[in-house]
Order: sequence, then C-alpha cells, then structure tokens
Amino acid sequence: MIGTYPEVRLSDARSRSDSAKLALKEGRDPQIDVKKQRLANQELASGTFEKYARDWWKVQKPRWRPVHANDVLNSMERDLFPHVGPLPIHELNEPVLLGVLEKVEERGAIETAHRLRQRIERVIRYAKAKGVPIIGNPATEIKEAMSPVPKRRKWPALTKVEEVRALIRRIDTSNSYPVTRLASRFLALVAQRPGMVHRMKWDHLQDIEWSKGPDASPAAHWYINSEEMKLEFDRRGDEEFDHDVPLASQALEVLFEVRKLTGLGPYVFPNCWNSHAPMSENALNSLYRRQGFKGKHVPHGWRTSFSTIMNEKLERGLMAEQRFMIDRLVIDIMLAHLPTGMSAEEFAYNRSRFSERRRELANEWADHILVDAVPLQELIGGRRRAVT
Repeated sequence: MIGTYPEVRLSDARSRSDSAKLALKEGRDPQIDVKKQRLANQELASGTFEKYARDWWKVQKPRWRPVHANDVLNSMERDLFPHVGPLPIHELNEPVLLGVLEKVEERGAIETAHRLRQRIERVIRYAKAKGVPIIGNPATEIKEAMSPVPKRRKWPALTKVEEVRALIRRIDTSNSYPVTRLASRFLALVAQRPGMVHRMKWDHLQDIEWSKGPDASPAAHWYINSEEMKLEFDRRGDEEFDHDVPLASQALEVLFEVRKLTGLGPYVFPNCWNSHAPMSENALNSLYRRQGFKGKHVPHGWRTSFSTIMNEKLERGLMAEQRFMIDRLVIDIMLAHLPTGMSAEEFAYNRSRFSERRRELANEWADHILVDAVPLQELIGGRRRAVT
C-alpha cells in the first residue's frame, strides 16, 4: 500500500509507485523495501553519536579488562559526548570531529586524542554495520590533520654483551632475595615483558617433567594467552595472539631451582611477603637501581638488549641475506612483535613454523650472555624472607 490522500501527496505516490515497479522488475518484494526504509528512518531519527558509542561499548566490553572498559567509557563521556554526543551520527563530518580532538590536543593529551579518534572510527564502523547510511568514515580522514604522537622515551638498556654479562654477575652476587635474583636471571633469558614474568604461574608452563630434571624436557615452553599479553585491546581473547615461549635449557634450569622455593604456591615468582600474590612490579626495578644501574638498564630493557645483540650477532654470522631476514623475523616473533603488514593468521602460522628456530635462538642467546656467570645453585643462598 502506497498510502492515502491527502497524507501522501500525488508526486510522492508516483515516486513510490515507480520504486515499487522497479523492485518488482528486479525480483524484490516492494513491501520488504518499505520495511527496510522505515527501519532505516527510525535508526536515523534516534541515532545520535552517544547512542551508538554506548551500544558499541556494551558490545566490546566483554572482550576488555574492566579497567580498560572503564577508561574507554570515561574518555568518551569526558571528551566526546559533551560536544558531539547529541548529534546524529550520520551528520558528523571531518571539521566537527577534528575540532573536538584539537581541544584534547590543546591540553597536551596527544596520545589520548589519537585513541579517541580510533574509538570514533570504530563507533562509526559499528553504526554503518547497523544500517546507518554513512559515506566513508570521517574519523579516518582526519588522522593526517592531527598532531603526531611524540616519540616515547626508550627504556634504558645495555646493548653490549660484555655489559650485559657484567650486569648479570652483579645481580647474581647481590645480597638480595633469592627469588628476585632468579626472576632477574629468568627475565634476562626469555626477554619477555616484566609484568608477564611477575604474573607467571606454574600451570602456564607446559611439557615439563618436574620429577625427572631439566634434561628430560626438551620441548618445555611457557604458554601465555592473549589476555595476559600487552596487545591492542581489541585482540584480547583472540587465540591468534596467544604467545608461547620455547624455553632455553638455562631458563628451564632456573625454573627447577626456583621451584624448590616457591613450588607450593601458584606463582613462579611470588611476592616476597605473600606467596599467593605476584611479585611486585617494582621489585626488579629497585634491585637494578640498588646495584648501580639507574638510568642504564631497567627490567624492560632486556627486550632491547636481546633484539640489539642478537641482530648484530646474526648479521656478523650469516652470509646469506635471506637467512638473516628470516632470523630477524623470528626475533620479532620471539618478542611477540607483530610485524607491520602481517595479518593475525600469518603471525600464528610463522610462530608455529619457526618454533624450533625460536628455541635454537633462545639457546644461543643464553649461551652468549651467561659466559662466566655465577653457578645457578649459588643464587639459592643469601638473604631470604618467609612467605605466607
């Protein structure tokens, strides 16, 4: 039914009649087209940016950690909703969005402005998926007009192997808590993010025969799911971004030693006061500062040390350019860096494909930095604190 006069003007009736005839000619049901248009009109009438932003947030919330979910909503309520919240989302354009984000930049929050732009971009994509007729994505177009994100200060890191060996000996012979010294040795060997080492649990370690000694577990590895990884938040929970760390024999030996001290609790490297809590985020930082490495090396710096020293070592030792480039890729995979342009599927494929090479490089790194190192058993001695 097209409608009745005078509610529907004659010109509108002719237009609707022509549309219905065209739909029939193309094999479509005109009534379905009318229902689609009615739904679209309803969406447009109630479709403010704030509505779609809150709906998008509710959809994404289960994939995020609570702290991040709150940060996302709070940032939109503070910086976006007061300015563009009431506007129909299909009417947003580049100048309007840029003007809002420039206000954020003016207070010096450049990174926050860029994160907000990404969130607007995703909200608009969500609205388009819900049927809102939006041409392009204005949040994408304004990226080049925004202030560049300042380069982050690099983590202090030692990048000469002799310096790294000296650091390891200095820490190993310090009069600090044995578990903290073992954590430092393990972190140096695996070159993963310190927070992941602090939170590592015994049940994260796989293919290890604890009753038979390190030599009986050549396939030992540390499995880290994507929830524990420091990844883009929209990749949390995505199995493609789980990360496993093949363990060098020396790293496995550290685990066997620390198990003598902490094996009854859930955490491999627990808090010195409470075995049911992870090691303090500041424990290793404080140890390095006390041993004279303030401004020279921090726990996160082991990743830079590993990447720099191993790439230089490979460059000197490999004559074939193709092999060198492959090993550079393997080093990125070991650090859980997603190379630019590589999809999640390619990353997962290469992670599996180069599993044995990752273990070989882990052992090469361990051999390289532990020259003249203190015997591992000596790290067990020294000052201890009782854990509850």
